[in-house]
Amino acid sequence: MSDDGLLSSLRYLFADFLDEPDHTPPSLPGGLPDGAPIVVSDGIHLLIDYQGAAYAKLYVERLARFVGRQDVDTAMFSKIARLMANRMAYEDAIRIAQLKLAEFRDGDGQVRSADIKKFRFDELVDALPAVAAEPVLMVLDRVGWAHRQVSIPFSTLSQWGIRRLRVEAWLRRWRLFSIRYGEERKWVERWLHMISRSLAKQPKAASAIVQTATMVEGYGDRYRQGLADWHAIIDGLAKPTFDGVLPLADLAGAVAEARAAALPDPRQAALKRAIAQIRARALATGANAAAG
Repeated sequence: MSDDGLLSSLRYLFADFLDEPDHTPPSLPGGLPDGAPIVVSDGIHLLIDYQGAAYAKLYVERLARFVGRQDVDTAMFSKIARLMANRMAYEDAIRIAQLKLAEFRDGDGQVRSADIKKFRFDELVDALPAVAAEPVLMVLDRVGWAHRQVSIPFSTLSQWGIRRLRVEAWLRRWRLFSIRYGEERKWVERWLHMISRSLAKQPKAASAIVQTATMVEGYGDRYRQGLADWHAIIDGLAKPTFDGVLPLADLAGAVAEARAAALPDPRQAALKRAIAQIRARALATGANAAAG
């Protein structure tokens, strides 16, 4: 992550926590491609609802690095804007509580329902500020409960359920101090960095790199698996290609092949095998070309 990206994140983190009086939505950046303002505006409103105006400003700043680039057309820019907004509004227990309350309010209190969601213990603790979460995570690891799942009700069927949802939604104040937010911030910055590197090194693969954001979504085991698979593909194929150590001519095709091999397997056996085969083919092709 760049120093500027870190400073921006910290600035907006403290602005949101201290509840600064400026709740004005950020302005759309100038020079947006035709058709992109609607997508960016939707992203801004999503993130204001998710975390606040300061968080939406961070979104606009992140997007600004792609504004005015000749190698980023409307379709790619809009895709980056949409996927980044969705990723920044990542799904945690706080967000589910927010959405459940919004459903209740939009129905004028007439729509009452209950949902049961399964989270891992470490995932729930990761939503807390690091200073509080780290000791708890140590205990969970020690007793072997970190990955154990627990069912959490999100209910508007009773006043008690509604009050509990309000408390959970209020915890958004602490979200930007959480372990999970730190991980998400690093991931978004690395994704954006890989897009920039692809545009410079393999422009034809840039759209495929952008689309890899769809691998990381949801919560629980699904989220962890997608995140692990994403890093495996980036570290095994994209980064070495950009670094010039893997002569992979068709990175987009390689990413698609690897993604097709990814299964819901914590060991990543099929995915690792596919990546190894792709690398072996690329190295053999490169060696033959050098010999010829």
